[in-house]
Amino acid sequence: MTVGALPAEGASSRVVEYVALGDSYAAGQGAPPYLDNICKQSDLGYPELLDSEKRIDLEANATCSGATTSEVAETQLSAIDRDTRLVTLTVGGNDLGVSLVARTCITVPDDCDAAIRRAGEQLPLLFSHLVELYTAVAVKAPRARIVVTGYPHLFEPAPSTPNATNIDLLNESTDALNKAIRQAVAAAQDADLNVHYVDVTATFAGHGIGSTEPFINAAGPDAFHPTAAGYNAYADAISATLPGAWVDKHRHLV
Repeated sequence: MTVGALPAEGASSRVVEYVALGDSYAAGQGAPPYLDNICKQSDLGYPELLDSEKRIDLEANATCSGATTSEVAETQLSAIDRDTRLVTLTVGGNDLGVSLVARTCITVPDDCDAAIRRAGEQLPLLFSHLVELYTAVAVKAPRARIVVTGYPHLFEPAPSTPNATNIDLLNESTDALNKAIRQAVAAAQDADLNVHYVDVTATFAGHGIGSTEPFINAAGPDAFHPTAAGYNAYADAISATLPGAWVDKHRHLV
């Protein structure tokens, strides 16, 4: 049996032990109230929503706002073990300083291109760190299905306004980040790891900042993080990739 291989769907009715890893997008920042003031975990984040599925039991939520790939490897992997059957992971944005880049592009438009270029220079290193992290998760939880998510576009494509070019650049930089994550997942799959990529850009399409129904906070300390509706969208996208016996399909749609 390869690392992380699953038995046939429906072969067992046992509870699926689930551990959530990752950064602020995994913790639920942007959908208060928070369970703590440091990691910004929220009951409205996607780990708690997945916990409501019929067979999934959230054994540990190790997510923390601000976490990088290195910090996940150093501080969160102790939450998983050989009994873990499902791991979700959203991480990579902080390695590139995505929130800072977004703030720069909105508040100091002339510096946007340079900020995005500096972040892009870190993509090869991020790819390497992600492959190492997925491998480490699989070693500690060899029977787990590892579900890795990407990030949504922060903004709706802008009309012809002074900041339209920067908004397009920011969305393109998100595509570059997601490409690095997707390629790292593919490399892990080539090594026979049970890792799956979830793209959320389509789920968030029409709901970026600037839309009539945004799934992303536009201002304040939670700017550029999903709202509660955004985390519902994340939970739906993840659920759609899981074995049917584990979940109630479309349970979280709003």
